[in-house]
Amino acid sequence: MMHKEHNIISVSGGKDSTALLLLAVEREAENLQAVFADTGNEHDLTYEYVRYLEEATRVPIRWVRADFAGRIAGKKEYVLAKWAGKGVPQADIDRAAAALVPTGNPFLDLCIWKGRFPSTMAAFCSAELKRDPIVKQVQTPILAAGDDVRSWQGVRRDESLKRRFLLELEQVIVKHPGELWNYRPILDWTAEDAFAMHRKHGIKHNPLYEMGMGRVGCMPCINCRKDELLEISRRFPEAIDRIREWEAAVASASKRQAATFFAMANNGDSVTPARAMAISNIDAVVEWSLTSRGGKQFDLVRAMDDGLLCSSIYGLCE
Repeated sequence: MMHKEHNIISVSGGKDSTALLLLAVEREAENLQAVFADTGNEHDLTYEYVRYLEEATRVPIRWVRADFAGRIAGKKEYVLAKWAGKGVPQADIDRAAAALVPTGNPFLDLCIWKGRFPSTMAAFCSAELKRDPIVKQVQTPILAAGDDVRSWQGVRRDESLKRRFLLELEQVIVKHPGELWNYRPILDWTAEDAFAMHRKHGIKHNPLYEMGMGRVGCMPCINCRKDELLEISRRFPEAIDRIREWEAAVASASKRQAATFFAMANNGDSVTPARAMAISNIDAVVEWSLTSRGGKQFDLVRAMDDGLLCSSIYGLCE
């Protein structure tokens, strides 16, 4: 008996996943289903774009979200039962226990549970907020029913050394009757190829690309560039305000009483948690984004830029 194949497209609202969806439509992929994993750290323009994309392509896009309520509850039980035995003062135990309450925002709840933000060295956000919800909520029920899944992934070789050696098609071993295959048909594309696919089908790109964003998944992303952070602070100060609030919330839930959205660079020095917060909190990092190369000298040109020049790294001027 042949298994029925389901083509699952992960849509982020970015150029590559949009091009991927358009390619699947172009190829008339059978049993096509698009999925958007809402991290809770997306810009409103990205949410609007995903809705636009569903209407423009006429492909239904299912929204999924991770839920960390159970894991936060487990962490709270652990804190109350074990931290005292590890020498943690009762005042710190009470503080953390009070902070270990789910907010319903996947990104923030993930960080409250972990007691820290993801970083370039520990980028657990992608797996926890995007991959796992799609696997658990979308792919697993199909595989458990005995059907196959072809998981389309919008990754390109020129994005990183790690992705350079990926295979276009590879099977993932799963403990289900159905088979799971990862499919990466745009591995050898460039960013321009992705935008060309938009133009070919008359689909607008995410407007954030015209506003200096190199990536549009998460606002901001832990991997955002210096210039990108500067643009965010100018155009979307509410995003900086939100991160400032999140830093305080996650710090309250952590044993170190410190948590910064961007990883600290301490040059090998011994730095206390309080000092780490002073060095790397969101306001300090935004101030650093105003400096010239090297990060030591205030750059008046960067500070006074009124946005008249094109800020898009892809040449998609407003």
